[in-house]
Amino acid sequence: MSTAVVPGIEEIARVQGRTVRVLAAGQVLGGVSFGATVSLGALLAADLSGEESLSGFATAAVTLGAALCAIPLARLAGVRGRRFALTLGNAFALAGIAIVILSAALRLFPLLLAGVILIGAGNAGNLQSRFAATDLATPRRRGRDLGTVVWATTVGGVLGPLMITPGEALGAVVGMPPLTGAYLFSIVAQVAALVLYLVALRPDPLALAQRIALSAGPSGPVVESDRPVAARYAMLAVAASHVVMASVMAMTPIHLSHIAHAAHGGHAVETTEITLLVGTTIALHVLGMYGASPLFGWLADRIGRVTTILAGLGILTLALGTLTLWPDEQPAVVVGLFLLGLGWSAGTVAGSALLTESTPIARRPRRQGLSDTTMTASAAVGSVLAGIVLGGPGYGALALIALAIVAVTALLSPLGRR
Repeated sequence: MSTAVVPGIEEIARVQGRTVRVLAAGQVLGGVSFGATVSLGALLAADLSGEESLSGFATAAVTLGAALCAIPLARLAGVRGRRFALTLGNAFALAGIAIVILSAALRLFPLLLAGVILIGAGNAGNLQSRFAATDLATPRRRGRDLGTVVWATTVGGVLGPLMITPGEALGAVVGMPPLTGAYLFSIVAQVAALVLYLVALRPDPLALAQRIALSAGPSGPVVESDRPVAARYAMLAVAASHVVMASVMAMTPIHLSHIAHAAHGGHAVETTEITLLVGTTIALHVLGMYGASPLFGWLADRIGRVTTILAGLGILTLALGTLTLWPDEQPAVVVGLFLLGLGWSAGTVAGSALLTESTPIARRPRRQGLSDTTMTASAAVGSVLAGIVLGGPGYGALALIALAIVAVTALLSPLGRR
């Protein structure tokens, strides 16, 4: 690794500001693709498989793809830089979108899962953006910079689900298979994100942070510390927040379709009515996930990482309590999903900041990759089990099981302060 001239503090601050802006723009574009996949995946899986109990396999596949690629992409980032890992993720997502559209045309459920796995691989790259925002950040701004990049996903994440209905209309015009029209917007967004990272993410933030850490001069914004117990709790907090959010959210489109059919006395319901209901609900959920992330980043910097994690767990408790008590009321489901997103945001932002500052720069890519793998793999298993629970005890029971995970994570919070 080169130890050539290291920029001064002011130059590093300028690079960090530009890096955060580029990452934020990339997250806006990436959110369009992922938002559409989250909304359409369960519906496509149920349609192509003919079994609603298999609808959770779509979310499981996207999280499995992210889990399989998180560590390899993190290691590539450590060797080749963040830019290489992020653009490779965009390429995976583009290939996955093409396969999903093909699977819908051929009516092949296994091919759908293969495409969604590749989209998940692309999402593993997107997840790295939040860590890329911390590579050059000072400890006093680490949470806010991370939160800003996470917040940027709001725009694309909210637009993605809302583009389902107009995407269906556009897709019908150009002859796309049903439930795939919105992917036209995803393709454009992914190509734009790939070009953006290639052109604008220079110098590479992780490569520069590694140079600073190896330099003989002052280390600047890079703080070298190793607190493995706190790092492990940070991974737990992030994984628990994610598995709770993903498993409940994955079943919500199917559950909302049940509510819509019940409201019509069990008669057939127009597809556009269901997609509008699902798209609006998921858009509000995504707004909760990303919209308040700068606030949670600021809180993590001001009141502490673990305290903010506990606040997120409290919000998750409120969300799951609402879904447990009123599982078949559409307004309660909408409110519960919005709160679920808020709780996820607090846990993910504060947990990611805690993991970064508890790990020296040389070990960060590996631990960050391990964290993302743990987070996404647990969500993949949770999504599959959620489909089984939805087909048995029901949606309310699923929320109650998720509540137990939140309680255990809160009880272990003293580990994060070691």
